[in-house]
Amino acid sequence: MDQTFVDLAFSADNNALLIALTVVFALVVGSFLNVVILRLPVMMDRAWRRECKQLLDSPPLATEHSEPVSLAYPPSTCPHCGHRIRPLENIPVLSYVFMRGRCSGCQERISLRYPVVEIVTALVSVAVVLRFGPTWHTAAALMFTWALVALTVIDLDYQLLPDSITLPLLWAGLVINQMTGVVPLQDALWGAVFGYLSLWSVYWGFKLLTGKEGMGYGDFKLLAALGAWLGWMALPTIVLLSSLLGALTGICMMLFKGMKRDNPFPFGPFLAGAGWVALLWGQELRHYWP
Repeated sequence: MDQTFVDLAFSADNNALLIALTVVFALVVGSFLNVVILRLPVMMDRAWRRECKQLLDSPPLATEHSEPVSLAYPPSTCPHCGHRIRPLENIPVLSYVFMRGRCSGCQERISLRYPVVEIVTALVSVAVVLRFGPTWHTAAALMFTWALVALTVIDLDYQLLPDSITLPLLWAGLVINQMTGVVPLQDALWGAVFGYLSLWSVYWGFKLLTGKEGMGYGDFKLLAALGAWLGWMALPTIVLLSSLLGALTGICMMLFKGMKRDNPFPFGPFLAGAGWVALLWGQELRHYWP
């Protein structure tokens, strides 16, 4: 048998196994991301309320929830009836399909978003693996990707980009570039600086001109994190692509959904999407800019 054919067949088998393992693992990660997306804003809200009460020295409200909430506790339950989700009911995607999208306790519909987040996490993870192959760069890129998935959905739900994700993401980008040199550390450092200052300048310029806040500080931190991972050279691509997508989406929302110009509109998902695209195809895209 021709050796070239054997090598190609072996390579194809390895790629298929790698993709299959990536899908399984990424579905599990996507299930965890659903927990992060659901609980992290609740944890932050409770922490803010405790801090405000301490500052105001006010007594606790009688209606305040006393049960602690973390990413690990309490166990997952149905939001309608409180039915505790059993392990077999918590298998990513498959449990949703087998239960026909309904709670086994009360038969109320389970949000379609849970399997969608899991499937999207698997798809973008496979794209990363196919792009970079079985390397340490892939492992770092997967962590970067999963953080962006969580930030995207949280910002869509709450118009919030948690510091507990954006700031570790920023520092991780600097550390990884120091260790692996995906981009030179100097480029990563200036990417973080320019990423933050660019949107910070836009924010204050808009506020001075209009008296309104055009975006949140979380957007500054997210772009700083993207710059720390991808270097300052990637920032024009990210800003241009995210602004274009954001503008087109905003126009479509106004035309077809009746959204008004003054309605709040999260920009984080567009930054995250543009950053992910720049991670995979940033060098190719930069050839199209002057």
